[in-house]
Amino acid sequence: MAEVEAPFARVQRSGFVVVLVAAWFGANLVVAGISGAAAPRALAVWDPDLKDARLAVVAGIGGLVLMIATPLLGRLSDRTTARAGMRRPWMVGGTLVGFAGVVALAHADGLATMVWSWCVVQVGFGAVTVAQHALLADQVPTRIRARVAGATGIASGMALIAGAALVSVLPDDQRRLWFLVPGAVGSALCLVLVAVLRDAVLTGAPPPLTLRVLLSTYWLSPVRYRDFAWAWACRFLVTTGMVSVMLYLLYFIVDRLSVPLDQASGVQARALGCYFVGSALSAALLSWVSDRTGRRKPIVLAACGITACGLLLAVSSTDQALFLAALVVIGIGQGAYIAVDVALMTEVLPSFADAGKDLGVVALAYQLPQVVVPLTAAPIVVGWGSSGYVVLYVWAAFLVLVGGLAVLPVRAVR
Repeated sequence: MAEVEAPFARVQRSGFVVVLVAAWFGANLVVAGISGAAAPRALAVWDPDLKDARLAVVAGIGGLVLMIATPLLGRLSDRTTARAGMRRPWMVGGTLVGFAGVVALAHADGLATMVWSWCVVQVGFGAVTVAQHALLADQVPTRIRARVAGATGIASGMALIAGAALVSVLPDDQRRLWFLVPGAVGSALCLVLVAVLRDAVLTGAPPPLTLRVLLSTYWLSPVRYRDFAWAWACRFLVTTGMVSVMLYLLYFIVDRLSVPLDQASGVQARALGCYFVGSALSAALLSWVSDRTGRRKPIVLAACGITACGLLLAVSSTDQALFLAALVVIGIGQGAYIAVDVALMTEVLPSFADAGKDLGVVALAYQLPQVVVPLTAAPIVVGWGSSGYVVLYVWAAFLVLVGGLAVLPVRAVR
């Protein structure tokens, strides 16, 4: 595989990758801690009977806003000519805006307030994550990219656990802290990266931002960029399957495993811990194998097969022990997938000069499921009664398998 680097890449300080991974953890801690633990817990306390539908509303609207904002933020990042750099201003501004949304969430007293506050959080930390993804493409050499991507995948898994664990140990009568604690810790870690980054500075005025250019922000031709399109489809399908499961993980534990709500967050934290163990081990091993061999596609295929098996094992679980074992299997599959998939996506980007914008389109494969899943998963869970979770998990396994097959037509990557 040819070594191709961004023309404006800069030599970073020693320890840059560690700080980048820590900031990646921070951004995910805020988003995952709120969407996966704090918001579901708050909604369940407000009205247990409407928790599923209300979570779908919050996640769906927030996902739609993020989906619209992310490619535009990436495009603007590519065009930023500030002396501070191309990515730094967006990381600073995004963190401040996002944390303001966290504060508003902490004081939310109803569904409407929670929805608009969550949208602010999504836009703010959407800018942060777009900038972080762009750094992976334009500052991390191809020869180590899968390993760095593997580390960021591990960081994302750790953020899921940490978010659930933080919320589970906070007092039941201190709802504001459920949001503020992960929000403050994650924001601080994001700002550390800002302090140490040797950011690229764009010299010269960018081309005019016409309406045609603006609209092109949301589109890359699947005919002209076939490899990118197939890789995007793979990520979209796999993400849709996983979001379908993770969005309702807390409620699965309550409704399917019959765990009381006041104990469910602890079980959720243990489940995510098991997921992380499997994810960390496979990400560390297979990202190294992928970088050494230059092969991405066989690992993606195997990872999707393992994930699907884990999902079927999880939904057939009758006790916590088997369920936790299934989460280890799912983690093994997803750790390998995320590590290699991130590297694969950066290697099929149409242009380094538009890395932020193109990675914004890549991010749609993560964000579109946040809109689609609440519209499809909630009716399945509610409408199928006691069989709802079985149908949901089988559907998720099917999507993951099809997503793995979508990587086969990619030609530029082995």
